[in-house]
Amino acid sequence: MTATPIPRTLALTLYGDLDISTISEMPPGRQVIKTRWLRLNERERAYNFIRKQVQEGRQAFIICPLIEESENLEVKAAVDEYERLSSEIFPEMRLGLLHGKLKGAEKEAVMQGFKTGKLDILVSTSVVEVGIDVPNATVMLVEAADRFGLAQLHQFRGRVGRGEQQSYCMLLAENPSEYGQERLKAIEEISDGFLLAEKDLQLRGPGEFFGTRQSGMPDLKMARLTDTKLLETARREASIIFQVDPGLSRPENALLAREYNRIWHKSIENN
Repeated sequence: MTATPIPRTLALTLYGDLDISTISEMPPGRQVIKTRWLRLNERERAYNFIRKQVQEGRQAFIICPLIEESENLEVKAAVDEYERLSSEIFPEMRLGLLHGKLKGAEKEAVMQGFKTGKLDILVSTSVVEVGIDVPNATVMLVEAADRFGLAQLHQFRGRVGRGEQQSYCMLLAENPSEYGQERLKAIEEISDGFLLAEKDLQLRGPGEFFGTRQSGMPDLKMARLTDTKLLETARREASIIFQVDPGLSRPENALLAREYNRIWHKSIENN
């Protein structure tokens, strides 16, 4: 089982011999999370929106890509942002800090405080990507959102909207690359995790199935892994052949048997 949406094309390719069950509906009472890509000149607007949500009794996440400042990267760091936000932006509110360098007991204390409503805003790194369930949290602000992949942004977004209240995800990005802009536009426009997974596959490629490369387009001569119709046809034809000639011993399947042995023997030798 997996909670991460798998593109239908990859599911057909990798798990075509299995019966696949997909839960594609949201839990009862949940609303689609409204997602917006913001430029840096809209930062104050984002802060004001968070303030309004907290004043109405809700809670908020602010996600930073780093724990501490880096000389090489000009992006927000959680520790420094926590100090700045606590003293300058939200001095009247209760803020918590969560990151991977905290001890287990410290992490648990912070999360328990946020879950029980003792904290209004949680400033965090990507450690909240999964496993966090706070139904009263209705707004998230992601700093340097273009530095995260589509799947990770979708996981972040899933930390809000877990109650019946309308929830919001705001993505701040200063000067994203063309590829980064495509990702931000995609997550802004697409809320369906499976459609988003297909888009992610189209943008970055699946990498190597029999290697270590995790992105990039594979060396296919005729097919594309985003071509669902062709993959479904191939799966159907493969099932027919397997039923009548599982050993690929018939003369008409000689070329297929040779190619099968070439690909699989090569992959076994390389691994």
